Amino acid sequence: MNSTNQPLPVAVFLSGAGRTLQNLILHRDQEGLPIDIRLVISSTATAGGIEIARQAGIPTRVVRMAEHRSPEDYREAMFEPCRQAAARWVVMAGFLKHVLIPADFDGRVINIHPSLIPAFSGPGMYGGRVHEAAIARGVQFSGCTVHLVDQLYDHGPILLQRICEIPPGCTPDELAARVFELECEALPTALRELAESLTSPNGTPAG
Repeated sequence: MNSTNQPLPVAVFLSGAGRTLQNLILHRDQEGLPIDIRLVISSTATAGGIEIARQAGIPTRVVRMAEHRSPEDYREAMFEPCRQAAARWVVMAGFLKHVLIPADFDGRVINIHPSLIPAFSGPGMYGGRVHEAAIARGVQFSGCTVHLVDQLYDHGPILLQRICEIPPGCTPDELAARVFELECEALPTALRELAESLTSPNGTPAG
């Protein structure tokens, strides 16, 4: 890593156990991943990722979609804390809700999806459902996709993809493990490449 890289100030959105968050923290602490995790926002108070964040000293907040009257209200409830924390980027790390992206975060929200988008993506395609659908369809390859988020499910420009083979007899759980192993490398790689692309020759962040 270029020592002039400035860490990306990020917020992390999650809904579950927090394995992706834990992996990002590991890469930050042991591999020099240039991110500064300012805040973690969970869609539920029972998400295991909250405790992972707290143990790492990262501020947390719970924002429930059902408590907001409109998609616009929910959008502001999610992104205003990011502004207050001075997070300029958002990483969706197993975040299972659909949230509108405000103008000031357009092109600044990153998601990782457990398939090769556009295959097995869109509304209702998350977690084990993705891998069950891939195996049921009989495809020979799967993988993961890191992409920028727009206003549609699993849409927006693709930043990086990683591919794995689906061997004969592979179960959804086995495929999930194969794909998650790829995710653990793909998301940090994409974030590192992003940080490098936003650093000007004199070391000043460009974004």
